[in-house]
Amino acid sequence: MSERTLLQERLVGIVRRFRQRKVVVLGDAIADQFIYGGISRVSREAPVFILRHESTETVPGGAANCAVNLAALGASVSLIAVTGTEGAGTSLLEKLSGAGVDCRGVIVSQEVRTTTKVRILAGQAHSTRQQVIRIDYEGNEPIDASVREQLRKNVLAQAQAADALIISDYNYGVADPDMAIFARDTATKRKIATLVDSRFRLQSMPGFTSATPNSDEVEQLLGAGTSELAQLEVAAEDLRKRLSYRALLVTRGSHGMMLVEAGVPPLHIGPVGSREPVDVTGAGDTVVATYALALASEASFPDAARLANYAGGLVVMKRGTSCVTAPELEYSVLQSHL
Repeated sequence: MSERTLLQERLVGIVRRFRQRKVVVLGDAIADQFIYGGISRVSREAPVFILRHESTETVPGGAANCAVNLAALGASVSLIAVTGTEGAGTSLLEKLSGAGVDCRGVIVSQEVRTTTKVRILAGQAHSTRQQVIRIDYEGNEPIDASVREQLRKNVLAQAQAADALIISDYNYGVADPDMAIFARDTATKRKIATLVDSRFRLQSMPGFTSATPNSDEVEQLLGAGTSELAQLEVAAEDLRKRLSYRALLVTRGSHGMMLVEAGVPPLHIGPVGSREPVDVTGAGDTVVATYALALASEASFPDAARLANYAGGLVVMKRGTSCVTAPELEYSVLQSHL
C-alpha cells in the first residue's frame, strides 16, 4: 500500500475518536419495512402481477436510522423519540436495542401510531428485486402535552453528557420547531455541536451549528434557481446567513457535496465510488450522522464534510435502509486518492 497522505492520516484519526463520543438524536423514529417476493404470474382478476411472498424485514428508519448509523460508527447514542405499542413499534425498539442504541429517551405511547413505510420489492426468480411501490402508514396524531413535557425532560437528561445533538425532522411531530429550539438551547449551553436534518422546516430552525439539506431543498427554501453551480453557491450562502449557521453542507447526489462556511470560499467535494447508486434509501441519515460525529470528534467543517461524503458514497451501494461502520469508513478513506 502506498504511503498515507497527511489528509488520510487526519481523517482516519478522526474516525478513531468516534468511540469516545456520545451523540443525542431527537426526532421522528420510523419503521422501514421491506417485503420481498417473486413474480409468479399475472392475475386473472386484473392486469397486475401476483407477488409470491418470500420475506419481510423491519429496520429502523428516520431518526432511528440516524441513531443506528451513529452506533455502527462506534459512538454512544441516545435516541429521543415516540413510538406506538403495535407490532411495528415493538420491532423498531428491538432492532434499536440490538444495534446498541440507548432507548431510555424513547416514549412508548398507546395514543401514537408508529410511522411505518412499507416498500414492496419484486422480481423474477433469479433477478435483483426492485422496489415497485411504497405504502406509508403515517402517525399523524398530535403529540399531547404530557408526552411533549416528557420529551423535554428526556432532552435535558440526555444532553448533559453529549458531545453533539442531531435534530432529525421528518415532519411527524416530534422535532417540530418549538421542540427543536428547546433542544438547541439546551445543547448550546454546553457548547456542543447542534445539527439539523429537516425535510420541510429548516427555515424555522435558526441558530444551529449546521444542517445537511440537498440542493433541491435549498432551491425550494429560497425559491431561487440552482441549476448552475454559481447559483447554488450564492443560494446556499444566503440560506446559511439567514439561519445564522456556522456552515451548511449541501448534498448533491452523484455530484458530491458542497460546504459553505462563514468567511471562506465554498468547498466542492467530488463523489466517492460509483455514480450509479444501488439504493439511496436512508442515505441522508448516514450523512448527517457521520458529519455530526466527526464535528463532535474535533474535526473541522471541511474534514467532517469529507467523511460524510465517504459515508454517503458507501451507503448508497447497499440495498435497503443501511448503515456504514467505522472500519468501512476508514478503509474507504485509505483506498482513495487524496
